[in-house]
Amino acid sequence: MPSETTSIRVNFSRPFALFPLEGVVLLPHALLRLFIFEPRYRQMVEHALDSSGQIAMAVFKGESWKHDYHGNPPIRGAVCVGHIAQHEKLADGNYRIWLHGVCRARVKHESPPEGERLYREAMLEPIGTEEAPESELQMVRADLVELLRTPPLRDVAPVAQVLEQIEEQEEVPTSALLEVVALSVMPMLDDPKLQYRLLEEGNVFSRASILTQELSRIGSILRRADRQFDPEAPKGVSWN
Repeated sequence: MPSETTSIRVNFSRPFALFPLEGVVLLPHALLRLFIFEPRYRQMVEHALDSSGQIAMAVFKGESWKHDYHGNPPIRGAVCVGHIAQHEKLADGNYRIWLHGVCRARVKHESPPEGERLYREAMLEPIGTEEAPESELQMVRADLVELLRTPPLRDVAPVAQVLEQIEEQEEVPTSALLEVVALSVMPMLDDPKLQYRLLEEGNVFSRASILTQELSRIGSILRRADRQFDPEAPKGVSWN
């Protein structure tokens, strides 16, 4: 059944090439730059460019990939379908690609390399395709924006940029706003586990809850840091 997200069609009736990595999570709307040098993944890119231009970014499950990387170590169930937005083929046959996250998906059935195909592929099903009506998300949006505007969180550069986008584009749906906030905040955390939680969660209310909890935690840390580095505090005095 074809599905459409951000005007890019995703056909879930066909298999997708799997590109698993450790600690790298692609989220919808994100842009990920990758250097492709392994023969199996160079072939994957070539095949993708000859067809839909889409591959599925996956995450290794457990630690077995460390001793079975060149085999087929297990992957976690949620993936992100990505579209190759730009690519550059180098003289040595390697690729630089820019992968744009399109939508969440779940692995239904995985197939190992077979015949001339050197990479794994899988049949996928979409995650979270039924979005809540915008009217039901107004409270979620209001709480999120209020949290972002709370000092000192609002003074952090990525958060300030998000607030500017909100003011300039008030018509942005709340579900898309959550993705923008996640993409802005996640680099500050460098937490692949949290990123994966946001990837596998198809319910927009649950994603909002994850984000607001994390933003509240960051705000609390920043406030404690501000108190510790109070310029008015006497020299030699510590809040520890």
